[in-house]
Amino acid sequence: MFIVFLKFAENKANASQFMDGHKEWLRRGFDEDVFLMAGSLSTNSGGCILVHNTNLTELNDRVAMDPFVVEGVALAEFVEVDPSRVDERLRFLMN
Repeated sequence: MFIVFLKFAENKANASQFMDGHKEWLRRGFDEDVFLMAGSLSTNSGGCILVHNTNLTELNDRVAMDPFVVEGVALAEFVEVDPSRVDERLRFLMN
């Protein structure tokens, strides 16, 4: 499982120009059962995505297609998490 942080970069001012493409990219991630959660960071510094059902190579390829990343609106940071304990509702993350 991964946590992806999309931190605003030098072209942050252009975010609205690429927002529709970014939302479509997010929709595909959810439709393909890879994204579990997406949302804005409370500091208005970017966003965060909870990811599963993928590996680091595939995730790199997927994130490289995000219009925000392509256009320099955001830089991606990945944190890999190996859950050792979860609430029963999240048991599927242990696979």
